[in-house]
Amino acid sequence: MQPRNMSMSGVVDLAAVKAATEAKAKAEQSRAQAAREGGSGAVPPSALVIDVDEAGFERDVIQRSAEVPVVIDFWAEWCEPCKQLGPLLERLTVEYGGRVLLAKVDVDANQMLMQQFGIQGIPAVFAVVAGQALPLFQGAAPEAQIRQTLDQLVQVAEQRFGLTGLVVDAEGEGPGAGAAAVPAGPYDALLEAAVRALDANDIPGAVQAYKNVLVDDPGNTEAKLGLAQAELLGRVQGADPQQVRKNAADDPADVPAQLAAADLDLVGGHVEDAFGRLVDTVRRTAGDDRDAARVRLLELFEVIGSDDPRVIKARGDLARVLF
Repeated sequence: MQPRNMSMSGVVDLAAVKAATEAKAKAEQSRAQAAREGGSGAVPPSALVIDVDEAGFERDVIQRSAEVPVVIDFWAEWCEPCKQLGPLLERLTVEYGGRVLLAKVDVDANQMLMQQFGIQGIPAVFAVVAGQALPLFQGAAPEAQIRQTLDQLVQVAEQRFGLTGLVVDAEGEGPGAGAAAVPAGPYDALLEAAVRALDANDIPGAVQAYKNVLVDDPGNTEAKLGLAQAELLGRVQGADPQQVRKNAADDPADVPAQLAAADLDLVGGHVEDAFGRLVDTVRRTAGDDRDAARVRLLELFEVIGSDDPRVIKARGDLARVLF
């Protein structure tokens, strides 16, 4: 993708990006607090297993696959092996705690879906990750094999597409659910230190503060978001925008130049340009260069947020390039 012909004035607006960072962090913090209190930030275990039909397939499977790997169980009431496999898949899905979502499709009622997936016999199990369908296995597989398959699916979804799954409220359906909120945890001081560092334009200090949280709590949403945004600020700070864009335009095969230009695209508000540039770079490259572009793209997804439509679309574009 060629860079746009645009004025570079004000592109690297660190104050504006920092303000957006803080606003995004507050939103994520509110979402996390709602989750701790049993609010909309988390789903109950029963919501991890859903029945899907042709009318709702786009919404319930394709769109959801941008945030969590969706395992599809094609079954029928008359199928005896299905009666063995179905309860096992449901139990494992709940056990995986939001890292996968199970969609059950009755093939008798949804013949078109069966044809679209090219299914010759049931039970048949597929997965959809970032909009891309992957065959997993057919027949009533043993539990050990299914666990291994799910582990590989979760790993691919997280490492290639940055999908970390759903937040599950494990107590949401138990007695007294929602009666007491879980304490916020011991990280408030470290997160506040990161914000103070950003206020002082101490980007390395902010990065370290967020990393200190993630050492003990790798899944901390606010720290992951803050780290991605602080690292982006660090990469563009002091850059010469005109030179960065010239380098990228002069040599599309120069991967570091494309990464630097993508950072500027994002900071300047040209989100689709940033994502498109990196998807194109992944398409053109191989080996370590390809992996570097893919990882940078996942990092920029973190900056924008997984529920943003532009991220969802870019995940699908990335999937088509990788697969």
